[in-house]
Amino acid sequence: MTAKPLWRQLSSPAWPVSVRVPIVVALLMVAISIAVSNRVLSRLEVTQERNLNQLASAYLDGLSASLIPSVVREDVWEVFDILDRSRERYRGLNVKWAAVTNSENRTIAASAPDIFPPLDALPAKTVAEFSLTDEVVTDERRNQARMFRSLVYQGREIGRVYAVADISALMQERSEVLRELILTNVLLTVLLVAFGYFFMRRMLRPVGLLSAYLIRSREDTMTPIPDMVIQSQSREFRDLFARYNAMTEAVNEREVLAAGLAEEEKLASVGRLASGMAHEINNPLGGMFNAIDSLKKYGAREEVRLTSIRLLEHGLAGIRDLVRSTLTTYRADQRPRDLTPTDLDDLRILLKSEARQRRQRLDWRIDFDVPVHVPAIPVRDAIFNLLLNACHSSPQSSSISMMACTRGGEFIAEVSDEGSGLPSHIKEYIERKGAGSAPLDRRSGLGLWIVKRHCDELKARLEVVTSGNEGTVIRFTVPIVSDEFEYAA
Repeated sequence: MTAKPLWRQLSSPAWPVSVRVPIVVALLMVAISIAVSNRVLSRLEVTQERNLNQLASAYLDGLSASLIPSVVREDVWEVFDILDRSRERYRGLNVKWAAVTNSENRTIAASAPDIFPPLDALPAKTVAEFSLTDEVVTDERRNQARMFRSLVYQGREIGRVYAVADISALMQERSEVLRELILTNVLLTVLLVAFGYFFMRRMLRPVGLLSAYLIRSREDTMTPIPDMVIQSQSREFRDLFARYNAMTEAVNEREVLAAGLAEEEKLASVGRLASGMAHEINNPLGGMFNAIDSLKKYGAREEVRLTSIRLLEHGLAGIRDLVRSTLTTYRADQRPRDLTPTDLDDLRILLKSEARQRRQRLDWRIDFDVPVHVPAIPVRDAIFNLLLNACHSSPQSSSISMMACTRGGEFIAEVSDEGSGLPSHIKEYIERKGAGSAPLDRRSGLGLWIVKRHCDELKARLEVVTSGNEGTVIRFTVPIVSDEFEYAA
């Protein structure tokens, strides 16, 4: 796997801005330092070479004028004396050795006679190192400057001057300048990086403050930023914090509104429940009153007594089951208890009145017979709201189905209807994580919102299995708690 280029890594959001900016500053400083250092060293090199050429030309000019008469006479001692005196005069050139040859390239005299004895031919290797066209040739690798001049008298070459100067001082000067440049650039880079980091941390401090309030609002209700803190910020962040406070106020108002809507929906549900219960209780009450009238009139007959008593028992059992189901559904337990098949059977009793009014059929299938380790109250409430939505979405004389089972460490409940399918925005709301701070809209009611809130609390999943003209199937999946954790029975 190839590594990403540095510019791609710096543009990655995984790097904090307070780190990316100093790194970019450091890279820019390194690039600028390299360019400036190259420019300074180049100018220094040009200046040194120009000064060296000027000094070497002056040296060769003076030496040539003094040497020509002596070379014509091939006066060894005079030539040696001239070389010795010129070395002292041009001490700044730091000549290591100089040699004067005749027209046959034999040494007349040299400042280093032990290396170049008089009357000996100048070694071919030494001659090859000199450029016979340029007067000065610089060899930085060996810290040398090689100088050459032809001695011309009356139009003919009578001899040559070879000289080598030590330029190690110039090279050392370049090294010192380079070292100073590097040290200065490193110090400037470190200072700018530290300043950039400190400056960016100060600039991003309001962003961190806003992030802290956002994190706090995720864990609790949204808290506005105090005015004293806002006034201490720059104009841009004052505007940003003011917008955040306006958003906080709006969200808190929505929370209050949602709580009010939930209370209204709860009261409306209680009203519908009371109406359904009254209808369900009236039927057995009518039969029970008829049984009592029969006992009053024909109580002496044994078959009438037995039939009337059976009718009274059946009516009282129906009223008992209805009251028990209602209390079980709307009782606020102090501690969660396990879900049992009876909890789901009770939902059928509560839904019977709603289904009878719409002439709808209830298909019930519960594929477990032992308690399941999931909280009974929120699970029942979520399934009941799904069933109510299914009743309202389905036409009259249709079928509503509920299936519940356990599979793979999860409790699964599927609610099916025969409606015309879910609108796209409702389907998207169901499959989106989180319920939000308020219901989807006022007309859609609070059923789905309540189910989504339960999903968040239970870490459950809500998904649309199918949705079309032939009906909708919604699956509600709750992870089963491990056996080590015990709910209150």
